[in-house]
Amino acid sequence: MHTKIPMARGENAAATEPGRRNFLKRAVGAAASAGVALGSGMLAAINSQAKEAGKTTDNKPIPIGAGVPLTGWAAADGIEFKRALEMSCDEINMLGGILGRPLEPHFEDTKEQGADNIIPAMQRLIDRYGVHAIVNGYNTGAVTAEYDSIADAGIIYIHHNTDIVHHSTVGKNPKKYFGIFMGDPAEYWYGEGLLAFLNGLGESGHWKRPNNKIAVVTGSQNYSVVIANAIKAKAKNYGWKISLSETVVVPISEWGPTLAKIRNDPPAVVAVTHWVPQDLAQFMLQFTPNPTGSLVYMQYGPSLAAFREIGGKATNGVLYSTVIASLRDQIGEDFNRRYKKRFGPSASPLVAAQVYDSAHYYALAAAVAGGTSGPGEFDQNRKVADRLRTMIYRGVMGTTRFFVPEQAAIPYPDATKDPSLGMPHQYLQIQDYKKEPELIAPPPYQTASFKLPPWMRG
Repeated sequence: MHTKIPMARGENAAATEPGRRNFLKRAVGAAASAGVALGSGMLAAINSQAKEAGKTTDNKPIPIGAGVPLTGWAAADGIEFKRALEMSCDEINMLGGILGRPLEPHFEDTKEQGADNIIPAMQRLIDRYGVHAIVNGYNTGAVTAEYDSIADAGIIYIHHNTDIVHHSTVGKNPKKYFGIFMGDPAEYWYGEGLLAFLNGLGESGHWKRPNNKIAVVTGSQNYSVVIANAIKAKAKNYGWKISLSETVVVPISEWGPTLAKIRNDPPAVVAVTHWVPQDLAQFMLQFTPNPTGSLVYMQYGPSLAAFREIGGKATNGVLYSTVIASLRDQIGEDFNRRYKKRFGPSASPLVAAQVYDSAHYYALAAAVAGGTSGPGEFDQNRKVADRLRTMIYRGVMGTTRFFVPEQAAIPYPDATKDPSLGMPHQYLQIQDYKKEPELIAPPPYQTASFKLPPWMRG
């Protein structure tokens, strides 16, 4: 389907322009009334025009799925993923769905994750519900093993597994995996990005590092190991030395042996690339009674409310980064307010943002492509994938744009220096554990300044 908005010319301007203005006014008004970002006005406009042209007679629901951990160790995140898809489907439906067809969400529990749970969950979504797309947060442990089931069905799959293996899997066979997209950048970028951030923090004068040592602590999961290895591989290039490289068995609640090593040779930075929030909270509870003069950076886990709830005051001062969090700008804060209003003050919009954005840009791509199709209908789904591949979408997390042929989100400023062409690699700091973390980088998105952690203020 080609969207054509008539452009007034010459003597036809008086007759055409009012209709065009009214059309756009209705489209934007529909987006505003749904409480979504103005960018969703494009979807409303496409749907409105299709309705006026009589191309929305089929109002049969479009099944859309998510395989999420509703039980098990990652259930706190899985609940947010489910909520986000429900909320985004409701909003998309208020905008007219996809060419008049409403979205109908379906869920399968990936439990403790791993291939033995993830693959059957995806297959059930395809076989039971005939989903046209699967829009997920993260699932760990399958390492792209579920891709073959998706590829055989020929549907769209957008996930946030943050896995560098995605690049090689899709990049080497883009024809087979045409419909599989990773909605966030790979974990690799976190490693070098941290080193650049630390150097920038020092250059800004906000922090003077006492030495050039970094202690790297990782869990045994592939995600954590890849980030740790990237830090270690690039440290020398940024003027850093790895003083400790420690792998802990997770889940973990007793950090004494690791902390003893850190205290024996205090580094300027402790970088913990393990990411489970309850484990990280225990680290801080055991670190702060006898701290070193080190910045503490942690991976992703502090974005979850559970980290602050368990760690309390001990979490104040912690730094962390993520690419899957709503920004603190007008679009992001509007989403944060609406999400908490719907799901309660303890809900985590920072986590939900990934699924929320992905569902919205999937709907827009499908509408531009002329609609969606179910399992086995490869031709139409290839058209949807083509639109996703070339899309630049501004959502609550910033800009989503994909590497080609890898079909993974491009990070800013790690892989592009243009903030309008990449997803911001956000650095946040917990400055008051009773409040949401503060966004301190990258520019132009930051809304607060870095503060020395309380254990370093003398």
